[in-house]
Amino acid sequence: MSDDQLSKTTRKFLNMSKELGRPENRLVILGEGNTSARVDEETFLVKASGTRLEHLNEEQVAHVRFDKILPMLDASLSDEEIEERLLAARVDEKGLKPSVETTFHGWLLQQEGVNFVGHTHATEVNKILCSDAAPLFAENRMFPDEIVCCGPKSLLIDYVDPGSQLGAAIRDGWQEFVREYGISPKIILIRNHGMIAVGPSPESVLVSTFMAAKAAEIFNGARATGEIVFMPPEEVLRIQNRLDEHYRQKQLNMS
Repeated sequence: MSDDQLSKTTRKFLNMSKELGRPENRLVILGEGNTSARVDEETFLVKASGTRLEHLNEEQVAHVRFDKILPMLDASLSDEEIEERLLAARVDEKGLKPSVETTFHGWLLQQEGVNFVGHTHATEVNKILCSDAAPLFAENRMFPDEIVCCGPKSLLIDYVDPGSQLGAAIRDGWQEFVREYGISPKIILIRNHGMIAVGPSPESVLVSTFMAAKAAEIFNGARATGEIVFMPPEEVLRIQNRLDEHYRQKQLNMS
């Protein structure tokens, strides 16, 4: 890894994080949410614990090793042991402690086509995830741009204690999603918690996040107005496979 590569990735990572943290976007408040970016095969960047996305700076980014984080997914650890392992994973031992949710970031950044991850607690999305309507929102689509930017379906995960347990649940859910649908999810929804957007670029994470938040607002509005009218499955599949929509995804840096 060169210093130039690290610096370039850090700039992209910080710009993405600050955009997700802007108060007017209603995606996070205070210290909510976290973000990550793959640097190379051995390391990645993740928001440090207790910092704010809105004001994130270079000193508030933890640079950590994959080989120290990934084994935590299958380990039964106490809170104290988790703290110790997170601190031991830092490339710079003087750096801040990585987010407690670093485990799922590490696993997701190992997946094909995933170089950036954004985890937020969008208000409109959480209105759904704190209700019994979560499966409807995850499994259906209402309009074409939702399909283009968020995929034909989202992965829905039951609430799990944040940390290594959540990382393992996301890993297992992702693998089952790929087996069932033959594609990877762009959006992961966690009941009573929030959402995660993944992609090859910062732009792809922002696009998916903003569109999921818009879709949630439409979903909530339609549900309050009357019965939601979802797009038929054959039309969802048609949009998913249209060549012009694939071109648009490339223009949005989503592929």
